Amino acid sequence: MKTFELLNFELKNKPSEDFTPYYFRAQGLEKNLSAKPCTARADGIYSLFSIPTPIILKNEWVAGNLHFLFTNIENFFLDHAKGICRMFPERSFETNKDHYAPNYRHLIAVGLPGLIDEIHHSLKLHENDPEKCETLAAMGRTLCGFKKMIENHAAAAEACKDLEGYDHEKLDFIINNCNAIVKGKPQSFAEGLQLVWFCHNAFLMEGRYAMALGRMDQYLYPLYRSDIESGRITDEVVVELLENVFIRLQDDIVNICIGGQNKYGECEVNPLSRCILRAVGNCNVPGPNLSLRYTLNTPDDFLDDCLKTIGTGLGYPALMNDDVNIAALKRFGYEDDDVYDYCMVGCIENFLSGKQPPWSDGRFDTPRYFDYIFNRGISSTNYSIGLDTGDVSDITSMERFMEVLEAQLDYGVSEYCAGFYKRNNSINQKFYPEPFLSCFCDDCIGKGLDINDGGSKYPSVHGAALMGIGTMTDSLAAIEKVVFTDKTVTLSQLGEALKCNFEGYEDLRMTLLAAPKYGNNDDFADKYAVWFIDYLSSLFDKYKTRDGGGIYVVAASNTDNIGAGREINATPDGRLRGEPLSDAASPTYGRDKRGATSTVNSVTKPDYTKVACGTVVNQKFSPAMFTDAKRGKLLALIKTYFKKGGQEMQINATSREILIDAMGHPENYQNLVVRVSGFSAFYVTLSKSVQIDILNRTQQE
Repeated sequence: MKTFELLNFELKNKPSEDFTPYYFRAQGLEKNLSAKPCTARADGIYSLFSIPTPIILKNEWVAGNLHFLFTNIENFFLDHAKGICRMFPERSFETNKDHYAPNYRHLIAVGLPGLIDEIHHSLKLHENDPEKCETLAAMGRTLCGFKKMIENHAAAAEACKDLEGYDHEKLDFIINNCNAIVKGKPQSFAEGLQLVWFCHNAFLMEGRYAMALGRMDQYLYPLYRSDIESGRITDEVVVELLENVFIRLQDDIVNICIGGQNKYGECEVNPLSRCILRAVGNCNVPGPNLSLRYTLNTPDDFLDDCLKTIGTGLGYPALMNDDVNIAALKRFGYEDDDVYDYCMVGCIENFLSGKQPPWSDGRFDTPRYFDYIFNRGISSTNYSIGLDTGDVSDITSMERFMEVLEAQLDYGVSEYCAGFYKRNNSINQKFYPEPFLSCFCDDCIGKGLDINDGGSKYPSVHGAALMGIGTMTDSLAAIEKVVFTDKTVTLSQLGEALKCNFEGYEDLRMTLLAAPKYGNNDDFADKYAVWFIDYLSSLFDKYKTRDGGGIYVVAASNTDNIGAGREINATPDGRLRGEPLSDAASPTYGRDKRGATSTVNSVTKPDYTKVACGTVVNQKFSPAMFTDAKRGKLLALIKTYFKKGGQEMQINATSREILIDAMGHPENYQNLVVRVSGFSAFYVTLSKSVQIDILNRTQQE
């Protein structure tokens, strides 16, 4: 059994006590409850990092886990600690708390002492500005706590030498790396990896989620190359160290980005990229959300290795079109150096590493606007109100129907943005500082400002996730074909059928289902997918975040297409009330019937350079496509997809038969990993509705 497998057993054997990070944070907060917000929060973070005694697991090469935050403190004291912490409420996803990619490149370049020195230098520059000095002092306080946490790990590893079952080689390895990174910048790959992992662990201790590890193959590559060239390390050891980290990423969505190109168009796939891919494949767990920035000069053998890993059923890496993403980000005026260093956070969200505040997004349920058109601005399905655009009997052409729909969407986007502004700007930014997080964002230290209060190089951005491109496209094609071309029914009759959820209108539903559908390379339908992206991106382009950043559109849904479908009435494509919407940027499952090539031709027609966040196109291929005999055809298809302008593709390779059996006998499939939508998960842990959604995806042969 490999070391990471043994470590996995230790990780699953969590302490039985309560998880109480707030208990340690409260000890710092209560020292001066009247302190200004940044000082008080820094004191809380210092205590959180410095007080707990770390636990070293027997199979750790890279130290750092959360087991030491479990305590058996009496409830009386825990309740008191909770009360203290409630005086200093935290941000949420909607107010830019997490989903962030720290500037690990800079951390590796200067080390922890270098960051502390930068704070001292900035304090001198801003010595006449008390507010900035207080912000900088708070940042420094958190880094001192972080340093103490690392020192505590070294001491804990030393103490483990007296305990049975510990390997002294591993303990000395941890001790030496810890001692090195508190004294200077990392000098070896192991030191760099340990520093990054400690930093990531610190964010978890703060309660942050979906904190990306970013472009590990780039910022750790100089250390890797130096070690390899000097003979201090081998690829096998590098893979083992990476496995030791990645096996811990099972309860979070931690995006790791490999590949890509620099601003000169040179592919940046390197030997460390290959080690990361191997380690993710070996671990075979959902958490390390691996993404490949694919370029036209990505080596075929590397793409083939990616397909082999995907073909195990893991579904990683997701494949991203670098040219499309870079063009999409450039629309927002970012500097080239920053654009070409982008990575992903969360599922697929494009992000400028360490250059902007944490990400936020929300759901825009596009298909619900049909209900407003057919019912004079009222939806009795989800009890909401849109525009009253008149009686549908007055709409006498497809052109007029599109004008009415665009008016509804224009209003809907303004309503969405008003709701976002209310939630995102509901707090006083100065009362919710993030002193530790700010240390890993340019140029908070230089400016003496918090990451969410003007310190970052660029303003915050927000993503509006557009639900149901397939549902919208199919519905509009059906209306044009059935109502205005064939004149089978009137819009009023169609509206009645939708209101009745097609009960008594079964023949009409069959007619609508027979109309042209997205995913079959049929321009009659596909032109509406092009319109969908063009029009909605133009609407959201009019709006900015509270600090002047862009509102990106997102053609992704996670699994929200299921929840959104429950709230949306029957739609003109023949979908019944409550059924899932089409998933992300994918055609509606089961309607793309002409094979993978036609699907690729359809989904590459929209201009995805207008989608700066990114898209998700879920595809399912039979396991046979990943054999040596057929994998070359799949590789060629993917290259064609990206050459034609596809933005993203993620692949399931588990057969329908296995998925059905896993639903019936989950005890036999505890380790079955599948690609969901933007992330992977153990299949048997998913809700039945999500399992069925994955099962219903069109399987390409």
